Amino acid sequence: MEDKGTPVGRRVVLGMLGLGALGVAFGSRAQDGLDSALSQVAGKDPTGLSGLLPGGGGFRIYNVADSVPHRDATDYRLTVSGLVDRKATHTLADLRAMPQTRLVRDVQCVTGWRVPGTPFEGVRLSHLLDLAGVQDGAGAVRFTCFDGVYSESLTLEQARRDDVLVALRMQDKPVSTAHGGPVRLYVAPMYFYKSAKWLSGIEVTRDVRPGYWEHYGYEVDAWVGRSNGRHDDPTS
Repeated sequence: MEDKGTPVGRRVVLGMLGLGALGVAFGSRAQDGLDSALSQVAGKDPTGLSGLLPGGGGFRIYNVADSVPHRDATDYRLTVSGLVDRKATHTLADLRAMPQTRLVRDVQCVTGWRVPGTPFEGVRLSHLLDLAGVQDGAGAVRFTCFDGVYSESLTLEQARRDDVLVALRMQDKPVSTAHGGPVRLYVAPMYFYKSAKWLSGIEVTRDVRPGYWEHYGYEVDAWVGRSNGRHDDPTS
């Protein structure tokens, strides 16, 4: 998973390694700020050293855009469109007011690392689809993101699973910008690249449209332990 931006120098990366140590030493507030900076560096790091940093909660942070976008409660919007009876635009307050579901699952990256027992909390995607009213002939759901690059898709059957969330919280705190907040997709039983960051659009479509990583050879049906040539233990 590589960003196509301009590489950063080794001196910068070594400096970030030092900051990573500070994040561990001085706690979560320092680490939260570090996550945001690292997400801009890691994708452009030709040395690979930034991948050794202890990102927030054990995560490695990937960014496919040239910069990390930012939205907050004042300007965040999530649209629901496509083959639905009632198109909608939800604010962050709207999503927070909906029924919330909490899941605790392992997170598995297709590159091999795993973060066990990770809590996610948010609105079931099926709830948003029911509010919109899915039309006959629909077979898939496409997700777009406000970084302007990331996209993903699920079949309609997959999207309606109880363990697929429009997540507002991660590791028992609001999803940070670096981790794809304020709202991201969370698809518990699939490799983490399916859990699109910076979610801004839900479009109901007839057929599955391959997402960002699928164009680089990753599988569309990314079940943990049953796809991408890997044999990891299932996450749910």
